[in-house]
Amino acid sequence: MTHHVSLLIDGKWTEGSAGQTIEVINPATEEVCATVAKAELADLEKATQAAARSFPVWSKTSPYDRSHIMRRAADLLRERRDHVARLLTIENGKPISQARLEVESAADMLDWFAEEGRRSYGRVIAGRAQGVHQYKISEPVGPVAAFTPWNFPISQVVKKLAAALAAGCTLVIKAAEETPASAAELVRACVDAGIPEGAVNLVFGVPSQISEYLIPHPMIRKVSFTGSTAVGKQLASLAGLHMKRATMELGGHAPAIVFSDSDVEQAAKLIAAAKYRNAGQVCIAPTRLIVQKPVYDDFMSSFLKEVDAIKVGDGLDESVTMGPLIHERRLQAVEELVRDAARRGGEIHAGGKRMGNAGYFLEPTVISGTPSDAEAMNTEVFGPVALVGTFAEADDAIAEANRLPYGLASYVYTRSTDIISRMSSAIESGIVAFNHTAVALPETPFGGIKDSGHGSEGGVEGLEAYLNTKFVTQLSAT
Repeated sequence: MTHHVSLLIDGKWTEGSAGQTIEVINPATEEVCATVAKAELADLEKATQAAARSFPVWSKTSPYDRSHIMRRAADLLRERRDHVARLLTIENGKPISQARLEVESAADMLDWFAEEGRRSYGRVIAGRAQGVHQYKISEPVGPVAAFTPWNFPISQVVKKLAAALAAGCTLVIKAAEETPASAAELVRACVDAGIPEGAVNLVFGVPSQISEYLIPHPMIRKVSFTGSTAVGKQLASLAGLHMKRATMELGGHAPAIVFSDSDVEQAAKLIAAAKYRNAGQVCIAPTRLIVQKPVYDDFMSSFLKEVDAIKVGDGLDESVTMGPLIHERRLQAVEELVRDAARRGGEIHAGGKRMGNAGYFLEPTVISGTPSDAEAMNTEVFGPVALVGTFAEADDAIAEANRLPYGLASYVYTRSTDIISRMSSAIESGIVAFNHTAVALPETPFGGIKDSGHGSEGGVEGLEAYLNTKFVTQLSAT
């Protein structure tokens, strides 16, 4: 059975000016599971005009009333959780339990920003002379162009949607063509909650055509992108050329450093869960596992037990804990990284091969001793592959953690407060987590440095990204 996803432009669900569609493939079966309407340039113009026309309405709606609508959208999303999660799993492949959690976390994100938007206060600044009054106020930046990927098709949209709406901005969202239905259901919840016509627009189509049209458009004042570093650099360059504010949440290659004083068994359990979630298609997934030599054997024994317990299959099966990769291209890319690592001397302890004759399944893979010049040690793997190495002293671990131009997330396992203090400042990363992996919450900033991007989503920082600062100073008449 297939479903169809339409565009949302100016408050109306539409098939687009040309009536063309794109097929959506279920990665677990390789069968067509849906179609999605394809936007042409005329549709993009209508969506942009709608966002611009709606901006004065939404930005002047009181934060209290904006909050009420957003919280209603969150409630609707929770009510529809099971339906939305099923669509997400069919299109993306992730286990249904992870899909349900993604829907629930999206509702939480809407709730949090609904409340935080009511507190986007300015501040009074004391004047230097008698009669001088000065203050800072925050104003919504304007219509936003948001670009989101397929790996978390609801979570990545809601990070931008919730913060922008809470700030008083309107949006044109270009969501992923591989996973359109769940993103559309998130937007539908906003529409049904009473968002003004044109405040949120949703389009699909040819990614390069859409970005090249929206980013330079004079009515778009802010760009937010989540995706690969290579594409992010192109879009950031285009945004800079047109002086558009931009938030870039790009790729990663997260190290996970396990010190000999840590709870090794617990570290192995947490790292395995984070590594193979969503078949490793997670920008913050721990990939380079750097283990202190005295506990290497114990760690590998525990880690391989966790990997052996993973059940791979169709995510609609409640017992499955890891689904397929998103498409054939991703599967082939990860397979080539594994082959290259093995050719260069890496030892495959588990996995490494495609599974079955249908679906884009790859065995959960563990490789040790991969040399630093292997492609997998330098390129974001974005698949279910863990690369395990060793270190002697903390300086060695720091050097490896900081070796790459990526700087999104890092993980450290230790009981030592001295090590925690040192690693907190020594690791070049936007996120550093000690002894756990919960790093993406509504109330916390999420973002990278270096080639992993700039700006933050989540937390007060995520709201500030959609606000202009205006300084007002006044000398009272005498």
